[in-house]
Amino acid sequence: MANPPFALQGIDHLVLRVRDLPRSLAFYCNLLGCTVERQQPQLGLTQLRAGRNLIDLVTLDGPLGAGEPPGAGRNLEHFCLTIAPFDERVLMAWLGARGVPVRDPASRYGAEGEGRSFFVEDPDGNHIELKGPDAGRGTLGAEQAGRAR
Repeated sequence: MANPPFALQGIDHLVLRVRDLPRSLAFYCNLLGCTVERQQPQLGLTQLRAGRNLIDLVTLDGPLGAGEPPGAGRNLEHFCLTIAPFDERVLMAWLGARGVPVRDPASRYGAEGEGRSFFVEDPDGNHIELKGPDAGRGTLGAEQAGRAR
C-alpha cells in the first residue's frame, strides 16, 4: 500500500444531476434541512450545505449536468447523511406523513460506528441513507472512527 503525501480528511461534496431544481430544493432543504450555500445559474449549479459537507445539484439543461438524464447509467448507488436525534419511529412517521417512503431499516456500520439507518429516495430516484450515531457509544470523533475500522 502506498503512503501518499497527504491525509484523507473525508468527503467534501457530492454532485447530483436533477430534472426539476425547485422540486429537488424542496426535498433537500424543506425535508432534510439543507440550506442553499451558493448558486451559479450560468453553470446550472446550486450548492447545498449539509452539515460540514455540500450536496451539489446540477440541472440537466446546464453545462455541468448536460447529457443523459439521471437513471441512465447511474453511477452513484447511494449516499449517507448522519442525522441526530435519530428516533426511528418518529422519523418514519414524519417522512411517511410527507409522502416519503422509508425502506430497509436496519443497523449498519458507517464512519461513526454501528447505528440504525434507513433509506429514502429524492425526487430523481437517488438513494439516500439516513443514519443515526453509534448506538453503543454515541457519536465517535474522527480519531475514534479511524481506530474502529
